[in-house]
Amino acid sequence: MIEALYTPLQIELRNRTRELAETVVRPVAAKHDVEQTFPWEVQKAIKEAGLFGVWIPKEFGGMGGGVLDLCIVVEELSRACGGVGVAYAVNALGSFPIILGGTQAQKERWLPKIAAGDAMISFGLSEKEAGTDAGSMVTRAEKVGDEYVLNGEKKWNTGGAVATYNTIFAVTAPGRGARGISAFLVEKGMPGYRVGKHEDKMGIRCVPVVEIHLEKCRVPASHLLGGAEGHGFKHAMQTLDRARPGVAAQAVGLAQGALDLALEYTHQRKQFGQTIDSFQGVQWMLADMATQIEAARQLVHHAARAIDSGYRHISKLSAMCKLTATDTAMRVTTDCVQLFGGYGYCKDFPIEKYMRDAKITQIYEGTNQVQRLVIARSLLRETSGAPE
Repeated sequence: MIEALYTPLQIELRNRTRELAETVVRPVAAKHDVEQTFPWEVQKAIKEAGLFGVWIPKEFGGMGGGVLDLCIVVEELSRACGGVGVAYAVNALGSFPIILGGTQAQKERWLPKIAAGDAMISFGLSEKEAGTDAGSMVTRAEKVGDEYVLNGEKKWNTGGAVATYNTIFAVTAPGRGARGISAFLVEKGMPGYRVGKHEDKMGIRCVPVVEIHLEKCRVPASHLLGGAEGHGFKHAMQTLDRARPGVAAQAVGLAQGALDLALEYTHQRKQFGQTIDSFQGVQWMLADMATQIEAARQLVHHAARAIDSGYRHISKLSAMCKLTATDTAMRVTTDCVQLFGGYGYCKDFPIEKYMRDAKITQIYEGTNQVQRLVIARSLLRETSGAPE
């Protein structure tokens, strides 16, 4: 990080998070990965460090930072453990719909608890038959008196087993496609809300990814985000545009953390009477990885700054940074495993976890194939002169 390009708060956030990651996260990362358990001690440390309110406006108890501030924190956490990075970032994903589309009363009710770390929130958009094609969701919400009754099932709900709140998207007007989708704030413990299957995952194993079952789940009408039906899909897409740089930052952190380990290992490992970092072939690998990571980081930060500036047409930049950073993470972590040789394939060394954690970044919040479509369509619109 070139400090002259960042605010004093952003530099302080980086330093504070890096210290927490090294002293609290790294020592327990392997344990929670093996046991597939949520790191409550890390959650407590993040709360005590005051980091949960980074992206939330000051008037609702947050720091008033933006997406760039969020990305800085996510990168540093992910440098020690990718699972912890996404466990933190999903709170931004879940709360962005409130920030973007909630009423003033809703923001005052829910955001301060999230900012203080007293409540966690997840994001319920995907379904078994509605992943990339979110507009084809079948979860229904029917207005009954002063309540909505929700029925359906959400898939790939990251953090859902430990979250207090869940932003759930459901169809309120069947037949209207995306315009018939609304968003609701559903609280854990509401009648009819049930956490189902826990996925047994390749990576990010410390954060639960679960199914959420909604069986005649009764939600007060006051929990309809924005107080009006039909805006849920729009707010979901706006949320993803703002959240994808967070995934990209997770990927940059994973890549940087893997490179850190590879630099240390290649400086210690000896073959043919010399450390392997003295071999030109290894040096070239290290140089390429460092360059790719820095290029990805700067694109992520550029996209985040554009979002924070209020620039409207952020979909292309958001997709570009997610695509570049996550492909970089997979390439770098794979090369780092290669540098460790046979040891890289064994769980005795932490490097293999970085490769496992990195893979999901190419998949969630829109696969990288989808990101390429988003970018291409934006380019074609620009070429034709069509409005965004």
